[in-house]
Amino acid sequence: MLGKILVRYLSKYRWLLLGVIVFQFASALATLYLPRLNADIIDRGVAQADTGYIWRTGSFMLVVSLGQIICSIVATYFAARAAMAAGRDIRADVFSRVSGFSEREVSQFGAGSLITRNTNDVQQVQMLAMMGATMFVTAPLLAIGGIIMAVQQDVGLSWLIAVSVPVLLIVAVIIISRMVPLFRRNQAQLDAINRIMREQLTGVRVVRAFVRERIEENRFREANTVLMVLGRKIGSLFVLLFPLFMLILNVTVVGVIWFGGIEINAGAVEVGTLFAFMQYIGQIMMGVIMSSFMAMMIPRAAVSAERVGEVLEAESSMRRPVDGIVDFPVPGAIALESVGFTYPGAEAPVLSDVSFRAEPGETVAIVGSTGAGKTTLISLIPRLFDATDGTVTVGGTAVGDADVDALWQSIGLVPQRPFLFTGTVASNLRYGREEATDAELWHALEIAQGRDFVEAMPEGLDSRIAQGGTNVSGGQRQRLAIARAIVHRPRILIFDDSFSALDLTTDARLRQALWRELPDVTKIVVAQRVSTIIDADRIVVLDGGTMVGMGRHGELLTTNETYREIVESQLGVDA
Repeated sequence: MLGKILVRYLSKYRWLLLGVIVFQFASALATLYLPRLNADIIDRGVAQADTGYIWRTGSFMLVVSLGQIICSIVATYFAARAAMAAGRDIRADVFSRVSGFSEREVSQFGAGSLITRNTNDVQQVQMLAMMGATMFVTAPLLAIGGIIMAVQQDVGLSWLIAVSVPVLLIVAVIIISRMVPLFRRNQAQLDAINRIMREQLTGVRVVRAFVRERIEENRFREANTVLMVLGRKIGSLFVLLFPLFMLILNVTVVGVIWFGGIEINAGAVEVGTLFAFMQYIGQIMMGVIMSSFMAMMIPRAAVSAERVGEVLEAESSMRRPVDGIVDFPVPGAIALESVGFTYPGAEAPVLSDVSFRAEPGETVAIVGSTGAGKTTLISLIPRLFDATDGTVTVGGTAVGDADVDALWQSIGLVPQRPFLFTGTVASNLRYGREEATDAELWHALEIAQGRDFVEAMPEGLDSRIAQGGTNVSGGQRQRLAIARAIVHRPRILIFDDSFSALDLTTDARLRQALWRELPDVTKIVVAQRVSTIIDADRIVVLDGGTMVGMGRHGELLTTNETYREIVESQLGVDA
């Protein structure tokens, strides 16, 4: 998967990668050439007291060094440009893919895991791309070229290379093989940390209300400690690796000096040649160390690439039709026929054999006890889930045959937990329709009974909204979410218990304004309060995922025991 992702996203920047190869190749050649020049200065300049030769060769060494530095900088710049651009593209594709997921896939991966995959995991792949691009040429050139140049300098000492390099590789393989499972566990633990942190931030009021701060702190501390232990194990292996490399390098250098000194005494080798050989030994070791460093990065990046690839290759259970229908023959009409739904892995269906219709402009209410399947049922209409049984049609078209964007354009959804984005009141309302005028925003607020509190804000429509709408009350969030759906100008409005935070007076005024101002809009209302749905054209009663009754309030009150129990529990026996 790692290779597949790198080829897919780096191929668009092949010219930058070609520049990396060219300049890194030149930099490596210059690096290999410098020890030979240094040997010549010692053997022909210092040993023979030729100052002129020292100045000429030394000046040439400075030019070569400057060229090596420039080439290295340019290569690193090209590599950074290519890697960062590839990382940007991967993140964009992951975001796009997740945006197309149904709620089933989001629940399957988990929000915390998806965040980690699009941040930390992509960063690991991105870092490998950058480091790999610069080391891909340098490491083999330094290792192989260094061996060739060292052998040219002194064949008699080449046996030291034949011993030290394999030992270095064996050490690297042993340590890296121990790192791979640790990297995999480390990424999974990052998911756990993100999940716990997200839960605690989202549910901070509940945590404080039940005085669970210490328990939550302990839960986070335990997960954080596991991550720390994994990081310490990985760090220990890193710390162990490089001292072992340096030990092998230094022992090799000592061997070169020892046995090289013997050859110098015998007149077989000059001092400059010995110095050059030692420098080449260092370059060979550096090449092997760079390769080992790459080998350490590859397993971690491979784990991250696998996790990113799972998201990129995950197919949404919500299939988009190739030529989806965009023009609905009966705008605003809704029909469910023998609909059933079962969550993946569940033993029993959440919904079974539910059928009802809503004609354009009608109001259909859905009531039932907690866990009756009300939210799941209305999620099938905008196709947040696909029904596992039966047929759902909107506007006279099966939702599976409709163009998804056209389907969503015709529906305004006010979720059970209204969410506001960071920005202003106006930007949140225009989330439904960007071109909406201020007059249209005020009109939507007036229908949603939110005009008064928005006018009371310091800057009106331009007043700031904090992330999640935490700087406004629950009732204000609900009214802003309703106004946002109205600005959207849908043919169908779905309210998932969207009046629960409103007092009875505001609830009644809001419903009257909706019925009066939007008579042609079909309204699907899920509500816990009977007073909210008492005037609905049709009331669907759910019990245990099964429809046990349908009709108007007065009819159900006399014929449906489940509905009567709900009414009596709220309004009394005489209701």
